[in-house]
Amino acid sequence: MDTKDTNTDLNSPGAVVPDAAPSPMQTELAIEGGEEVPILGGQEKEQKKSPTPFQDSLRRLRRDKRAMVSLGIMIFFILLPIFGPLIYTHIGGTVVSPTSGTISPAAYHSPFHVELDSQDQGPSAQYWLGTDAVGRDLFARLMQGLLISISVALAVEVVDVLLGITIGVLAGFYGGWIDQLLARFTDIMFAFPGLLFAILLTGIFGYQADTIFSKIPIIGANGNARLILVSLALAMTTWPLMARYVRGQTLQLKEQQFVEAARTSGTSNTQIISRHIVPNLFSIVIIAATLNISGTIIGEAGLSFLGLGVQPPGSSLGLMINDALDLTQTHPWEVLLPSIVLTIIVLALSFLGDGLRDAFDPRSKD
Repeated sequence: MDTKDTNTDLNSPGAVVPDAAPSPMQTELAIEGGEEVPILGGQEKEQKKSPTPFQDSLRRLRRDKRAMVSLGIMIFFILLPIFGPLIYTHIGGTVVSPTSGTISPAAYHSPFHVELDSQDQGPSAQYWLGTDAVGRDLFARLMQGLLISISVALAVEVVDVLLGITIGVLAGFYGGWIDQLLARFTDIMFAFPGLLFAILLTGIFGYQADTIFSKIPIIGANGNARLILVSLALAMTTWPLMARYVRGQTLQLKEQQFVEAARTSGTSNTQIISRHIVPNLFSIVIIAATLNISGTIIGEAGLSFLGLGVQPPGSSLGLMINDALDLTQTHPWEVLLPSIVLTIIVLALSFLGDGLRDAFDPRSKD
């Protein structure tokens, strides 16, 4: 159909330009916003669905290049310690060690294997990132340290989200004495500085944890027994902030019309919380959790650096930095490597958290 020869009065938005008198089943074209949309019998055949708020938020997030690059970096650092060792321990041939005899790459690419004749080596075909002061593979130890950081951050955030949502929703939705009781308990937890509380807990019960948890497979082996205390200490000092965020958001949500409509229709409080309150807390929870993860990783690295977290022969970013402090002048690479990786992770999480906040809450820019 050609609309160039039609009357200019019919070219206004929303006008229909038929070639002839349309029959009920004849397809017509409506000009809407400069685009021709096919309609059938005066009704739209295809109508564009308006995006949901969640889709709008994802679109804004995808447009944030800094956040997307940070997301890619974090995905890389998550996948590397999970799948990297499975590949790295099969790369290379057997070598003859003066102390261990003939060993395979599964042995010398282990984060715990010591080669005293290969101390402080630079990057090579055998050791991709070199070795430390006792001949252990730095790349293998770096992947092990990343795995420790991710595991602790995941454990802490699970407790943080569960406690934060539960206590925050109950306090904000019911109010009254429940709100007062939970608010006072939260204030008590805020009174403990997070890192100081973790140092106190691991310092007092660290040796007991080594004895009790050391025989637990994976968790307690290779000097990781104290990670249970570290995770518990960090979780207990991070959830109050999450609870405060959730409480404030719940106070706003429970006054919304859709909640009042659900209450008027006879919906129980439990159903209102599970169907209307909690799903609408997604944005504030994911933003706060992302920003908290960086603090958790720094806390775990700091405790290991002080000797209160992962113990030798285990590996942690903080422990790697501590082990290489005396070699800063002679072999700076050994202390720079874990420091650079830790810095990149913290910056990426901070940029990703800012991007999520801007995407899911555009008003935060104002």
